[in-house]
Amino acid sequence: MTVFARNARRRRMRPSARRRPDGFIVVAVLWILGALATLASIYAVYVINTATGMSVNDDRLQAEALLTAALELAAYRVTSADTDNRTSQGAFAFRLGRANVAVEFKSEAGRIDLNSAPKELLAGLFAGLGAKYPDAEYYADRIIAWRSSQDPDRPNDETSVYRSAGLPYPPRQAPFAHAGELTLVLGLPPFLVERALPFVTVYSGHAEINILSAAPEVVAAVPGMTPDRLYALLSQRGQGPQNEKFVQALLGQDAPGITADPGRSMRVAVRIDFDNRRRVRGEAVIFLLEDAADPFRVLFWRDDFDGPS
Repeated sequence: MTVFARNARRRRMRPSARRRPDGFIVVAVLWILGALATLASIYAVYVINTATGMSVNDDRLQAEALLTAALELAAYRVTSADTDNRTSQGAFAFRLGRANVAVEFKSEAGRIDLNSAPKELLAGLFAGLGAKYPDAEYYADRIIAWRSSQDPDRPNDETSVYRSAGLPYPPRQAPFAHAGELTLVLGLPPFLVERALPFVTVYSGHAEINILSAAPEVVAAVPGMTPDRLYALLSQRGQGPQNEKFVQALLGQDAPGITADPGRSMRVAVRIDFDNRRRVRGEAVIFLLEDAADPFRVLFWRDDFDGPS
């Protein structure tokens, strides 16, 4: 091959040699664009999640503020009247910000106090919830044994009973800290505990129940309550003046286990309907204070942000 032919061949090969780097650059650019698109998608998801999280936090802050306002208004409704004429229950509604708020409050004495109630009242509740009366008395005995302190000079028989039953814990032998402790009491069936929880408390401090705000299941547990008395009370309870004389006249002079005194503990249920259609429910138990800087102290608080009860 002549020198001229070799040079011509080299000239024909040069354009293709130059195109090789161009193809590599195109592939690299496509990879970079793909990576940028992925990063942009990840960032978009992050921004959306952040915005959603901030919205939830904003709703929670507003809900807590509205719940606090509801508690303050409920406390004012109760304490604005003199002690002898305080109401045992009530309801009201208001609008604040971008939400409508519905409030119901009721004396906590309308529930049976696990730390104060006598055996007869506890047994009456379990019997009314479906237990046979001998079993109901046994459950009441176990509750009283759980909350009763042990004499240090005597053998701890109750602890021995729990140990013999194979339970990994002893009885508290002190006041119930929470109504949910009923699930730990020896011998109580879980289904019966679930039925009883809406009607018991540890925040009342009264051995009696407030007959004006108690649920029918609680009223039926009162010793000596007959079906006729129960019907008469429930049919007339919301009419006319609700006071102790009215209750005593209806049930008779010998009516143990009841009172018309609302006490100083109130359970407040709140429903908040935001304009964005979100609904939040909350519940609290407050203890009304006398001659204090704060009108009440919160004993219990739960709302939808805390999860299921």
